Amino acid sequence: MTKYHMRLTEREITDGAQILEVLREGRYAVISMCRDNEPYVVTMNYGYDRDRNALYFHCAREGLKIDFITENPTVCGTVIEDRGYLQGECAHAYRTVVFWGKMHVVEELDEKKHGLLTMLDHLEDDPDQVRRTTLKDDKAYERVCILRLDIRDISAKQGR
Repeated sequence: MTKYHMRLTEREITDGAQILEVLREGRYAVISMCRDNEPYVVTMNYGYDRDRNALYFHCAREGLKIDFITENPTVCGTVIEDRGYLQGECAHAYRTVVFWGKMHVVEELDEKKHGLLTMLDHLEDDPDQVRRTTLKDDKAYERVCILRLDIRDISAKQGR
């Protein structure tokens, strides 16, 4: 893939800590996929794993996402921190991260557990309560599909 430079370099975020902050604070990512020249985009909640530089998602075990990922696991996505429209300025305050990588369907039980717990830790105010009520035994993990997006490349920018 051709790497393009950012046209408005003053908007580029190069500080890794700011990029991580957007990923840590975000709650959903928009993921784009393609197969046979057919595009597909979906918005999903995620959990960010800094150690693995990966995002974890959960979804149904069958469906359009799985069909696209099986055929072409290369994806692109974005997380947006919306700071609001600036009235009277015709401008918007935001930070956004765009990433490219490979999406994997997680099959191994230990990694499924890790992925789902990563999501709970990322999204829930009280993840332990959800663990106790929802993840009582290993059968809970059989009902869900866990996806892992290994981030290959990332860029970020901000407005105002």
